[in-house]
Amino acid sequence: MEILDDLVAEQDQLDTVLAGLTPDDWARPSAAEGWTVADVVLHLAQTEEAVAASAGGDPSGIDWHRFGETVDGAMDAMVRAERDAPAEIFARWRAARRDAVRALRAADPGQPLRWVTASLRPRTLATTRLAEHWAHALDITGPLGIVYPDTDRLRHVAWLGHSTLPYAFHLAGRPSVPIRCSLTAPDGSRWEFGDPAAESVIVGAAGAFCRVGAQRLSPAESGLQTRGPHAAEALRLLRNYAVV
Repeated sequence: MEILDDLVAEQDQLDTVLAGLTPDDWARPSAAEGWTVADVVLHLAQTEEAVAASAGGDPSGIDWHRFGETVDGAMDAMVRAERDAPAEIFARWRAARRDAVRALRAADPGQPLRWVTASLRPRTLATTRLAEHWAHALDITGPLGIVYPDTDRLRHVAWLGHSTLPYAFHLAGRPSVPIRCSLTAPDGSRWEFGDPAAESVIVGAAGAFCRVGAQRLSPAESGLQTRGPHAAEALRLLRNYAVV
């Protein structure tokens, strides 16, 4: 699957960044509130281990309920319970990401896999993992002043954000409406999502759209333009959910 190749490429880009960090860098605060850089990488390792467990037929590997009442609370508790030396965390993530991709490649593409609060097909789960690694890479590189350039792999993240807009509207107690997104890719080309005839349109940089969906950028600061009766609300509700 192309998405798995792109997931590996995204992880490789982050791997290069992590390999160049100093011990002090690993201990610095990330942009993820309450977590150091090491904590963010540990979280990625833990969740990649969960991917491998789920794809390998062991759904108990993602039983987050044991750690907290909410997903965010459970993820934080898991990190706090397994903090370790940076070198050990880095090695753990490297092994976990290889195992996760191997398991996803071997999985039946039509068989949904259990994932946190949903069941996702392997392709969709891989897309959410790419989005997660990209967003957390920003959490790491931003505070450290490291350039982390946007790539055409953001097309997967933008697709995820647009595809889950109906779910976002549902969570807000609102009926879903057609939304078109006309986004400028990092290479200057156009990415179009949604019904071309939709009245409500979001226009602007794909990187900004993806950052809003990842809650790393506010709609007001994104530079994204909205047209039509529901586009502004869609941008406000936009999240890169692991549900389609």
